[in-house]
Parts: sequence; structure tokens; C-alpha cells
Amino acid sequence: MTQLPNFRSPSVLLEHAQHTMRFYHPRAIDPAGGMYHFFKDDGSVYDMQQRHLVSSTRFVFTYAMAYRHFKEEAYLRGAEHALRFLREVHRDPVGGGYAWLLDGTQVIDGTQHAYGQAFVLLAYAHATMAGLEQARPWIAETFALMEQRFWGAQAGLYADEASHDWSVLSGYRGQNANMHACEALLAAHQATGELRYLERAYKVAYNITQRQAQRCGGLIWEHYDAQWQPDWQFNIHDPENLFRPWGYQPGHFTEWAKLLVQLEARARGVLAQSLDWLVPTAERLFRVALEKGWDAEHGGVCYSLAPELHVCDGHKYFWVQAESAAAAALLAQRTGNREYWDWYQRLWAYSWTYMVDHKYGAWYRILDQQNRKLSDEKSPAGKVDYHTMGACYDILTVLGKADHA
Repeated sequence: MTQLPNFRSPSVLLEHAQHTMRFYHPRAIDPAGGMYHFFKDDGSVYDMQQRHLVSSTRFVFTYAMAYRHFKEEAYLRGAEHALRFLREVHRDPVGGGYAWLLDGTQVIDGTQHAYGQAFVLLAYAHATMAGLEQARPWIAETFALMEQRFWGAQAGLYADEASHDWSVLSGYRGQNANMHACEALLAAHQATGELRYLERAYKVAYNITQRQAQRCGGLIWEHYDAQWQPDWQFNIHDPENLFRPWGYQPGHFTEWAKLLVQLEARARGVLAQSLDWLVPTAERLFRVALEKGWDAEHGGVCYSLAPELHVCDGHKYFWVQAESAAAAALLAQRTGNREYWDWYQRLWAYSWTYMVDHKYGAWYRILDQQNRKLSDEKSPAGKVDYHTMGACYDILTVLGKADHA
């Protein structure tokens, strides 16, 4: 077995982020506008036309973060290129929304998704932090749009989906859009210093991980009806749905754990509300995810848990491993509990061995329970390795403060 690098070395994490970025840059840039979204294992583009809002926004994030960490002008130009397409092609100048799916520049799915709008907010915040000042006013604009179209004051959470013209609001409610809204709101606060974004992030986090969790056995279920009561049957026959999978999601437990630790760090001394629940909730979510989701035989965190907390989908997804490693590092640094560093090492060892493509770069998207690839499609729409590079950058914020012994 190849010797593993020191995953607590900042230079190792930076090199890995850059190695991943090199898979996408410059081949992802479409000179005609925007980015290509579909890549085979070797980096070849297998669909040059379709553009998905989630990829379009995440490319702004990955290029902006690469520029901030590596100071290469080409990354800033890439971020600007991706930002322009998001603003000029995805955005509807009449209704203010953003098209979910395009064929070139033609809208083929104009559904409005709060999940997508959250990533628009994230993209504008990170573009601003990279120095693209034209994006700064668009942060407030996007927040106002989400406020007008998706925010439910009574529930204290965002609704999920509306028709293209905003005339029909779906009765479906989901935690996933709210989780990424929390992430985007933290980025908006970081970019602007405006307290309202941090206050909203806190409210969303509390209502999902405390109030909603109380309705679901103390854990975070994915799907709800219009009154925010859990819908235990939603997508039960489509458990691998890309954005709305059935079951408890260990990867979302650990992603929330990461966000709660980040929220506490940002809110300490700033918000008047109690922060006492944040770290204990993060620890509990992480513990359940790893105790119930870890595959003791083959390694890695499995995708889904049934309501009874047994594994119901044993596939290994790239983002689940990456977010879990980031959560482990943040919890290790915050609590001083070395068990989190043990999990951090275990998660990285698994990912480095099975998930990372050391030849071509980036991570494989999905493996079966025995860690075999299911296809040669490394990065279909939505992936762009935002989770894996983002996890590296999140971990880097910890490594300077941690005891590396």
C-alpha cells in the first residue's frame, strides 16, 4: 500500500486542492461563455451544452477560492468568467430568478429552487471576497429575493421550490436547501460584515437542528410537508435522487456538524442568542453519522440510513467523505478530543486510497459498497469538486491552530 501523506500538513492539503483544481482548469472554461459541466474520468467533456445552476454557481466558488489561496491571476479570470455566465445567462432579468437547467443559453428547466438560490448567494459572497466587487450588491439582492419568494416567517425556514414565474409554490419542504442557505449566509456575513446574515444563519440552523430534529427522533430528516411535518415516505422509491434522497443522510449530519462549529466561531461575542447548543449538537450528529454510517468492512461512510438507523444505501459518495473529514477536523480543534483526529485520519486514508484519482485528478463521484466505480463519469452536473476542495480549505482554517503532534 502506498504510504499516506500527512493529512495534518497545510502544504499537503493545499497541494491536493490545487491538484484537484488542475483537473478542471483550464479545460472547464468554455470560450463561448460559462463552463463545461460534464467530465469523464480522464477530463474529457461528454456534454458541451447543458448548464446546471448548481455547477455554474459552484464554479464561481472553486475559482474564487483557488485565487484566494494560490494567487494565480488565471483563477481570478476564471471566477469572473463563471460569474458573468451566472449573472447574464442563468438570471431572469424580469422575475429575478435563476434558471435551473440550460441547453447552451436556452432555458430547458426554469424551476426556481431555494437550493439553487442558496448557491447563487454563496457564489456572489465568494466572488466578492476574491475581489470581484461587482458582485457585492448582488449579495443583498439575492438575499432579498430569497426573503420575498422562499422565506416562511412562521416556520423560520425557507420553502423549497417555485414555478418559473413564481406563481406556484410547491408544498414540499426540505432541510437540504436550508442547510446550504445557512452555509451561504455565513459566507455573506464573512463578505459583508452585515449582522442580518449571521442572525438568519443562526435561525435556520436552530430551526433545522433543534426544532425539526425534535420531530424526527432527535436527528435531521430530509423531507417535510408544507407544515414542516416529516414526510417519511418522500422518494422512498427513488433513494438515490441527486438532491432529495430518501433516508437520513450521514453526510448531511456531518455537514451540519461542520456548519454548527463554524457558526459558533463566527457568532461568539457577536450574537446575543445562546450558543450553548451548537457544539453538543454538532458532536451528536457526527457521532451518529460515524457510528451508524461507517462501513467497518470496506471503509468509508455509507450514503443513507433508514429511519431505524441501519444502512439502506451502502454506496460511497465523494462529498460524504470530504464533509465528514472537515467536520472531524473542526470538532477536533474545537473540543480537544483526539478521537476526532482519529476519525479525520481514517476518513482521509479511505478517501486517499479509494476516492482520489491520483492519475487524472479530482475525486470519483460514487463507488459501490465494495469501493468499485459505477461509471467513468467523474463529474456530472452539480459536482465540480466543490465539496472536496471546500473541505480542504475548511480544514486549513484549523491546521494553523491545532496541535499536530
